Amino acid sequence: MCLWSSCWSLDIIIYTYQEKDPLFWNTWAQRTLKNALTLQKLNQNTAKNLILFLGDGMGIPTVTAARILKGQLSRQSGEETQLEMDKFPFVALSKTYNTNAQVADSAGTATAYLCGVKANEGTVGVSAAAVRSQCNTTQGNEVTSILRWAKEAGKSVGIVTTTRVNHATPSAAYAHCVDRDWYSDGEMPAEAVQAGCKDIARQLFENIPNIDVIMGGGRKYMFPQNQSDVEYPGEKKHFGTRIDRRNLVEEWNNRMKNKKAHYVWNKKELLSLNPNSVDYILGLFEPGDLPYDLERNNETDPSLTEMVEVAIKILKKNPRGFYLLVEGGRIDHGHHEGKAKQALHEAVEMDRAIGHAGLMTNINDTMTVVTADHSHMFNFGGYTPRGNTIFGLAPMLSDVDQKPFTAILYGNGPGFKVVNGLRENISTLDYEENNYQAQSAVPLRMETHGGEDVAVFAKGPMAHLLHGVHEQNYIPHVMAYAACIGQNRDHCMSSSGASSLSAALPSLTALLTLIRLLC
Repeated sequence: MCLWSSCWSLDIIIYTYQEKDPLFWNTWAQRTLKNALTLQKLNQNTAKNLILFLGDGMGIPTVTAARILKGQLSRQSGEETQLEMDKFPFVALSKTYNTNAQVADSAGTATAYLCGVKANEGTVGVSAAAVRSQCNTTQGNEVTSILRWAKEAGKSVGIVTTTRVNHATPSAAYAHCVDRDWYSDGEMPAEAVQAGCKDIARQLFENIPNIDVIMGGGRKYMFPQNQSDVEYPGEKKHFGTRIDRRNLVEEWNNRMKNKKAHYVWNKKELLSLNPNSVDYILGLFEPGDLPYDLERNNETDPSLTEMVEVAIKILKKNPRGFYLLVEGGRIDHGHHEGKAKQALHEAVEMDRAIGHAGLMTNINDTMTVVTADHSHMFNFGGYTPRGNTIFGLAPMLSDVDQKPFTAILYGNGPGFKVVNGLRENISTLDYEENNYQAQSAVPLRMETHGGEDVAVFAKGPMAHLLHGVHEQNYIPHVMAYAACIGQNRDHCMSSSGASSLSAALPSLTALLTLIRLLC
């Protein structure tokens, strides 16, 4: 447990001494006010580039706790720290419910913030008229994504995720599937395959031709059933899953052989590429999801920040710009497992990637949005003192069972444990260990999502349109409007036409004057 007396650095002592002076707070507030006043001049440029950072399961309590963790990793108190997303000038709230669920899942929400249409839980890239797991409700109910709109407008497009590339979030960018779990045909019921429904991995390569950047996990879903994995050849759980015996990676390589395209499966291969000579990349770094950042092998597994850097270097070569979807997908997994430390470190790594992307792009022509698909039953409290380690104990014992408790708790999940009929005494446990499962009020094998609104942070062209409280499906409509793609083009044509006319007027006036002189 890290209390003030034991974990102060000199910087924190100086900082808290300043805080005793009202001038400190007044000066800070006035500086913030001056910055806010500069926002009165809105950025109404056309967005050349669009980036969506999606923290899966990154509810507002997770954002706050990640902020504190980020500061404490730099030996600060933490509460006053700024995440990169905190620096974005515009913030909104997003209502996350699915059409048939008060508390949403990641598939229906992905359809909302990527395709602009709310949908049923468990379905991706289809409207609410489609019913989960019923293959015959797919056809005619497909909805397209902003990634497709960008591609059709001539932009380069990319997907980067720490989960499988055919997981719920990324799959809504390209697939139309009534079941998020149909990763390959090996996970589909035979009748669905016979009825003509396609698995999600297959749709990744067939639905939108030549997605420029694809990086994440999910290797086993691309290879024939029982084919051993290149990285884990002796582990059957990582063998290929495809019953149709297709090798989707080999097919991609063959189709792209006359293009500047590369398939990579480890960090060394990824970072050895010269992005200037790469137009297309398929990076599949694990058979399933990528490892948690705390458990990542720095020699073989790329970080989210490293993948984002390569992605932007490749995509930004297109003079028409790009659309990039980046998912910090394992925030969600950490919470489901009750492992808050894993979840929060995933959030901090995504924030690092957000900052790096900001350095590589220009706020004048790049709209960046950071949001979550849903929240979790995660929270922290207990009247902890300033600077208390985010993974530490509350400063008092329970006044009911006289036992200590951590600041972080879950409303439900696997952390519920009873010893001799009583709540487990955590004083005997290492509650700051990476995989410690925080205590929960209700026992579940897997913790559940939360139903409250999530934050939307925005900067760049037209970012001011993300304000107040909105339905989640509003997000891609704003981004499309900013970039003049999809159905939002009329304002761009009229404004460009007006600007072209005004630019031509001086030349036209000069020509008329010359004609008069000649006559």
